[in-house]
Formats: sequence, structure tokens, C-alpha cells
Amino acid sequence: MSQTFTLHHGTAPLLISIPHCGRGIPESIRARLSDAALATPDTDWHVDQLYAFAKDLGASLLVPKLSRYVIDLNRPLDSAPLYPGKKETGLAPLIGFDEQPLYREGQAPTHAEIAQRIAVCWRPYHEALTGELDRIRHKHGNVVLLDAHSIRSQCPMFFEGRLADLNLGTANGTSCDPMLQSGLSDVLREQQRYSVAVNGRFKGGYITRHYGRPQVGVHAVQLEIAQLNYMDESAPYAYHEDRAAALQALLRRLVVRALDWVEQMS
Repeated sequence: MSQTFTLHHGTAPLLISIPHCGRGIPESIRARLSDAALATPDTDWHVDQLYAFAKDLGASLLVPKLSRYVIDLNRPLDSAPLYPGKKETGLAPLIGFDEQPLYREGQAPTHAEIAQRIAVCWRPYHEALTGELDRIRHKHGNVVLLDAHSIRSQCPMFFEGRLADLNLGTANGTSCDPMLQSGLSDVLREQQRYSVAVNGRFKGGYITRHYGRPQVGVHAVQLEIAQLNYMDESAPYAYHEDRAAALQALLRRLVVRALDWVEQMS
């Protein structure tokens, strides 16, 4: 299997990780998936396209090639729940967001196969993430890690009703400096177009919680976006330039605020 991610090395103290936008599935796995799973409906569709502007601002971008159905890069290796008492999909998911099996009967991955996926996919991504954070922090003193996600606005497995448009998570304020959280929250709430939640249903996944170490200069935040704000939420999951442009304008202000804050700290 060739390299399972791309990493753009930027010049600014900001790394954007997009762990769920990949769609690739190796043939050895494709043959065992259900027809519905082959369409990878639970992808964080087009999120890499949404944040492509950030390269021009000097940000680094880490983007996987493989689907979360192969291995979930935003889950811990021990599969410990991120939200105890809530339904979740795991490190090597067996069900999708519709709670239906991803694999044909009798075709679920073995422990040995999961271990191989971890070695080939999960570890290299996290080694790259760690290395890039270290490179940036050593150069600038501090670094902001933005873990970028999106999800259908209605997903009963995870939440009731309609999700807020923009969901900022900082592991209840533990993964970044409080002034960074405050500044980013202000950017999101200064506009009237989108609804906003801070540390609501989505407080940050494994990446935000594991890497966010403000005491050593790594400040991690997660932003979960309701997909209807820039795309169709049903197949073929079309990207809408007009909706996306309005959202990107706000995301640019968010990225600029993060950069202004970290550059003042460095």
C-alpha cells in the first residue's frame, strides 16, 4: 500500500488535520463491504476543499487518502469511548452512522487485520502529525492544531434533532489556552448566518484530546461543521460553491484569528 496521506508543510504556526475526508478503500476490503458502505456515506465530504485556502495563509495540512471505514484516525488504539454512554463507531468500524453493518455476513476484519491497518495507516498518520507539530513548535514556540470535521446535520445515532452549524470543541477547555478558545468563539458568534455551539455534543475527538497540551505549547481545537452549509447531504454529495464561499469566508476569519493569537504568543 502506498503512502496513506499527504502532508503540506506550511510556514505558519498552524496545522490543520482532516482525518475523515479520505475515501480510498483497498480492494481486499472493498470486496467484503456492503453495497451501501462502498459509497462511504460517512465521509467528511469536501472538508479538504473547504480549507484549501489555508495553504495561502501558511498553514500545514495533513490529509488522509483512506476512508474511516479502513481505520478511524480519530480514535484511540484501545477503542476507549470518547463519549461514555453515547453510541459511537470504533477504531475499525463495523457499523455506519445508520447503525447498519458495513461488512457482508462473516466478512468482518480479524484482530490480525486490524493490527495491520493500524501499522500501515493509523501509526504513519499520527507519526506525521506528531512530527509536524514538533517541527512547528520548535520553530515558533507554540502551534495551533485545528482538527477539521463535518457531519450530516441530522444523525440520530449521535444526537437528536438538528446539529448546530458550527461546533467548536476544546475538550471542555483543556486542549488549548482559554484565550484562544475565547477568540475563536468570538469569531464564530460575531456572525448571524450560522448557529454555533462550543463544547456541546462534539467536544473534540482523540486527536484534539491527545495532542492538545497547552502547557507545552500545543493548542488543539476541533471544528465540526453541519454539511448542509456547503453541500448536499445525500448522494452524490455535491459540493455547492455558493454555500461554500460564504462558509469559507468565516473559516478564513477563524484561521486568521488563530494565527494572530499564536503569533502573539510566540
